[in-house]
Amino acid sequence: MNVFFDVDDTLVSSWDGSLRPQVKEVFEQLIADGHNIYIWSGVGLRWYEIDKHGLRSYVKGCYVKPLWDHRRRLALLGIDVEPHFVIDDYKEVVDVFGGHTIKPYFRRDPADREMALVYEKVCNYDVDARRPR
Repeated sequence: MNVFFDVDDTLVSSWDGSLRPQVKEVFEQLIADGHNIYIWSGVGLRWYEIDKHGLRSYVKGCYVKPLWDHRRRLALLGIDVEPHFVIDDYKEVVDVFGGHTIKPYFRRDPADREMALVYEKVCNYDVDARRPR
């Protein structure tokens, strides 16, 4: 399954730039399970953040996220893979593609366990039906 992650307040705090807890561990497990990880953001390509947090080896591609007319804009933005499951702090994007609306990660919080919930949601998602199993 192609799993697309937003950056700001999903993987990385927009306030202090910290990486959300358990991101690397969940990325490792998703890849071990046979999934592909993609990063996208409505504010542009985010390779800097990916590299800063040592995530490049997990990521198959990085794109600009469509902010409106989401499906039609995939091709216009050069997104050549179908998002099967989206993790974003904005429900609108998740509603279009399917996935999980994550609690925003505003600042460093070692107690945050949202990524464990993300992993559970991905494992229990039926991509063909576009809904949880």
